[in-house]
Amino acid sequence: MVLEATMIVVDNSESSRNGDYVPSRWEAQSDAVNLIFSAKTQANPESSVGLMSMGGKGPEVLVTLTTDFGKILDGIHRTKILGQYTHLATGIQIAGLALKHRQNKSQRQRIIVFTCSPIAEDEAKLVKLAKRMKKNNISIDFIAFGDLEPENTKKLEAFNENVKGGDGSHLAVIPPGPSLLSDTLVTTPILSADGVAPRGGTDEGGADGGGGGFEFGVDPSTDPELALALRMSMEEEKARQEKEGKAKEEPKGESLEGIPEENQPLLDGQGEPGSSGGDMMDEDKKGSSEAKEEKKDGAGDADKMDTA
Repeated sequence: MVLEATMIVVDNSESSRNGDYVPSRWEAQSDAVNLIFSAKTQANPESSVGLMSMGGKGPEVLVTLTTDFGKILDGIHRTKILGQYTHLATGIQIAGLALKHRQNKSQRQRIIVFTCSPIAEDEAKLVKLAKRMKKNNISIDFIAFGDLEPENTKKLEAFNENVKGGDGSHLAVIPPGPSLLSDTLVTTPILSADGVAPRGGTDEGGADGGGGGFEFGVDPSTDPELALALRMSMEEEKARQEKEGKAKEEPKGESLEGIPEENQPLLDGQGEPGSSGGDMMDEDKKGSSEAKEEKKDGAGDADKMDTA
């Protein structure tokens, strides 16, 4: 699979607070970032991913290139929503510098940009930047959602036309809808090239599969703990059912093997004690006679004590 170093640039402007995407634009971005990280590292374990924001006073590198998912999560949680506009051009340039200083120079360079706010830069400036990025062999993918005004879309299309190279640069325009941003993202060339299966969709019969082809209907890359718990629960239930099945198949008398049965009656046909009953009566008589003898011996000892 492709060995890549990917910088993800998120839009943390005030526009990301809007709730036209489920559950909000910012939360939708966060979920998509998790999906992109999982897709890149699963496609090639040596691929690395970094994170930066481009809102507020200026772009900020939150996490340098890493294979540690925990650092990406920490970077997302530390990000604050600030500013009315984003610094798109400056953010792309800083992301390019971060890729330039990657440790593994054999990694291909890619930048994935989320944008959901108005673009302040003019088209000519963006086209010039796109040509520079193409010259440096950096592929750039845009995920446009939120403010999909014709002016914004036109600028992004012009950038995409001038940055396209051999490794492919893509523009995904995702309008609001009932589906999650990440669910729609996996159907675009940005992630489908990494072999990521959609988390929703239909089966061959046209009915809603609900599970998206994942075991138990849960994507292990997004919720590994839930997937593991469901798998363990299924295995325990399977073992319990197998145990019950074996118990039903065993003969009822099998558990009594080795225990001798007393078939002889206690009394014979004439009403006299049988062999087993006679033995028991003999034992009782023997016990009672021994008790009488002990009693007599005790009485004799008491008489001797009185005589003395």
